[in-house]
Formats: sequence, C-alpha cells, structure tokens
Amino acid sequence: MKKAIFLDRDGVINEVKTDRVKFVNTPEQFYFLEGVQEAVKLLSDSGFLLFVVTNQGGVGLGFLSHDDLHLIHAHMVNELEKADGFIQEISCCTHKPNAGCLCRKPEPGMILKLAEKYDINLKKSYMVGDREVDIEAGKKAGCTTILLNKTPSPTDADYLFPDLLSASEFIVKDD
Repeated sequence: MKKAIFLDRDGVINEVKTDRVKFVNTPEQFYFLEGVQEAVKLLSDSGFLLFVVTNQGGVGLGFLSHDDLHLIHAHMVNELEKADGFIQEISCCTHKPNAGCLCRKPEPGMILKLAEKYDINLKKSYMVGDREVDIEAGKKAGCTTILLNKTPSPTDADYLFPDLLSASEFIVKDD
C-alpha cells in the first residue's frame, strides 16, 4: 500500500481573503502562499502521493463554473510542475455548503475515495489543512493530521505548523 499527503487548497496552497483576493474565482486570483512550491517539490520527491482535497462550494452557489474551477486547478498544477512538484489528483466537493453530502469536509468522502482508488494506507498518510473541518475529515479517514496556523491555538490536530514548508520538512524527516 502507498502513503499519501492530502492537502486542502485555500489557506494551505494559495492565499485566501487577503488584500489581493477575497475568493479565487479565476486563475488570475490564485496566489501561492510563500514556500508552497518548494514544499510540494520536497513532498513529491519523498515517495508520498500528493492529492488536493478541497471544498469549493462557490460552484454550487453559482460564483464560478466547473470550467472556471478546472482552469484554476490546471493553472495551479502547471505552476507546481514548473517547480518540479506533482499533484496526483485533485478532488473537489462543489456542492453548496450544508448540502448534506458525504464528500464535503468535515466528512472524509474525498479522502476515502482517493485511498480506495490509489491503494493508500491511510494510517501512514497525512491530512494537512488550515481549518478544523480539514482536521476532522483527516481524523475520520484515519490519517495523521496537521493544522497550519501561524498562531498556536487549541486544535484536535496531531501537529501544528505555521506553513506548508515547515510541515513538509517535518513529514519528510519523520518518515
């Protein structure tokens, strides 16, 4: 069985709700957080499969189309590949918030589906997110969880780091 790292998107890979962007609805509104490209390369080189698991309720709410979302993700993947990083697959829940689906985090549906598809050992895998819904989904799936937060705060996460680069350095060293 393989091991994987499941990454949330907004707030882990790209900026969200800053002076430059409120929501990412076009590729032009997508800005990588500092150190992300280096982190994804480090993780890609480490033997883990990398996945993005992201709630994108803006599609269900009509703020962007599935095609718009695909363009944003194609841009993200292309830029990561230019930095020698590789995302195996992106899984999105595009349902409206509170739709009651099994894929929207904090439910583990996206993680479990990817684990089955790629024969992943979830006990040797990580879920990295910036909100408690990410941590809850990771815990329900059986992953080790990492919360990214610049200020220490109470969390159910197994580990807390300020950014993806420091989390990825820990993951690679811990492996």
